[in-house]
Amino acid sequence: MTATVTAVSVSAEHTFSKANRESVRLLAGLGVEGDAHLGHTVRHRSRVAADPTQPNLRQVHLLHAELHDELQVRGFAVFAGQMGENVTTRGVELLGLPRGTRLHLGGAAVVEVTGLRNPCAQIEAFGPGLLAAVLSRDGEGRVVRRAGIMGIVLAGGEVRPGDPIRVELPPGPHEALDRV
Repeated sequence: MTATVTAVSVSAEHTFSKANRESVRLLAGLGVEGDAHLGHTVRHRSRVAADPTQPNLRQVHLLHAELHDELQVRGFAVFAGQMGENVTTRGVELLGLPRGTRLHLGGAAVVEVTGLRNPCAQIEAFGPGLLAAVLSRDGEGRVVRRAGIMGIVLAGGEVRPGDPIRVELPPGPHEALDRV
């Protein structure tokens, strides 16, 4: 299966869900043009309250459409953009990528993976139990986060549904993703 972008979404407000668009523009070092999380420094409200000078490692949120498929089978009505992602993908095992992976989206945009998204309780608005479906513990008691990954924009450009995704792994040894 070819890795592709299936949807792109943006919200100028700090809303949980983002509206789907025909395209979005990624801006190098900033994030998604017109999105509330655009900026060199953190924009997530809880992070701003803690330290507004932190670098923004959460400029772009990517989520795999395969998670939507799984959740829909389990009875949750969730679709592209509703879980707050900017870019919905198909055919890339996002959660298994190492830190520093570069995702080439479309013809020009490049996003460097910084870590895992840490889902919050707002996700329960789409159905009781959804938080538990995307946040659990493995057999050794470690938290497993499945609500997508975060990244920073290295090279800007337009991104549209249907655009190909090329994965460029960093040199080894690889570092597993952790929450950012």
